[in-house]
Amino acid sequence: MYKSLLKPFFFRFSPERAHHITLSLFNFGLSVPGIGALLRRMYRYKHPALRRELFGLTFENPVGLAAGFDKDGKHYKTMANLGFGFIEVGTVTPKGQDGNPQPRLFRLPADEGLINRMGFNNDGVEALVERLKRYGKPKGVIIGGNIGKNKVTPNEQAADDYVKCFEALFPYVDYFVVNVSSPNTPNLRDLQEKEPLSKLLQLLQDLNRAKPAPKPLLLKIAPDLTDGQLDDILDIARETQLDGLIATNTTVSREGLATPASKVEAIGAGGLSGQPVKARATEVIRYLAQRSNGAFKIIGVGGISSPEDAIEKLDAGADLVQIYSGLVYEGPGLVRRINQALAAR
Repeated sequence: MYKSLLKPFFFRFSPERAHHITLSLFNFGLSVPGIGALLRRMYRYKHPALRRELFGLTFENPVGLAAGFDKDGKHYKTMANLGFGFIEVGTVTPKGQDGNPQPRLFRLPADEGLINRMGFNNDGVEALVERLKRYGKPKGVIIGGNIGKNKVTPNEQAADDYVKCFEALFPYVDYFVVNVSSPNTPNLRDLQEKEPLSKLLQLLQDLNRAKPAPKPLLLKIAPDLTDGQLDDILDIARETQLDGLIATNTTVSREGLATPASKVEAIGAGGLSGQPVKARATEVIRYLAQRSNGAFKIIGVGGISSPEDAIEKLDAGADLVQIYSGLVYEGPGLVRRINQALAAR
C-alpha cells in the first residue's frame, strides 16, 4: 500500500514537508482508539532468534531507527509502534539551532538516495531531555542519544558541547553516540583526526566511568575515510575502550549516480545517503570487523532498503543495523520484512 498509494502522495511534497506530514498523520492515527494496537500487529515481528545482547543491553531485535529522523525526541514513542528494536534520537546540540536554510533535503529517486544538509537543526539538549522525561521509554525499545556540537562552537571548544549533551542526557538514554562525521557542520569532520578525537573520547570516557553505572559509548564515522584513517579510528577505539562504532554516516561523494549530473550539481553540498552509499558502508564495516578481529561491536547503516541489504551488513561484521532513507523509499513495512528474514535465517 505504501509504494502504490502513499509514496506517490508524499513525493508530491518537498522531502522535509513530506516528513512532517507523514508524522502528523501517523500521530493523528494513533490518537484514534485501537489504531495503535492495529499498527503494532501489522508492523511488529517478535521471535526469540532476533534478540541480541550487546553492551549489557537487551535488544528485542537488531533493526534500529538511525539518528536524524527524530532529532528532538518528538516522535520516538510513535515510531516504536513500527517494530524497531532501538531508536536513536538526535543529533542534539547544547543550544537549539535552526540548521541550514531550506531547501536542505533532496530526493534522488533514480538512485533511491537522499542528499541532506540539515546542519544539526534541533531544539537543544534541554528540550530533548524534557521530552524524554515527559514521554518515558517505550516498552522493549532501547533509546540511544546522538550528540554533537553547535555550529558556532569552534573546534577548540567542541569538547565542552559534547560534555554538556552527555551530562544532560545521561539519565534518560541507554547508550551514547558521538557524532563527528556529519558533513553539514563546517569543520566538524576535522574532529575525526587522531589527536582531537582521542582527547574528546577519553574525556567522555573518564566522565562515563566516574558514573555509578556507565553507559555504552559509540562513535559514528564517515564512509569517506581512508584505510589509514580507519586504522587510526581502531587505535583510538582501543585506547579509549569504546564500546562500538557506527558505520557509516552520509558521504560527500557523488560517484556512480544515475541522477543527471546537472541536477546533482544544482542541489549542491550535503551528505548523500541511501542506496548510493550501500557498497561503501559495507566495505567500511568489513574492514573494521576484520582489522579488529571482531573486538568492537558495529552498528551498520547506509543503503539498507531490503532484507538482503541488512543481511549483507550483518554478514560483513555488523551486530545491529539502522535504517532511515530506506523508510522513505520502501515504507514502514521494511522493519518487519527485515526481522522476518533474519528470524527465518
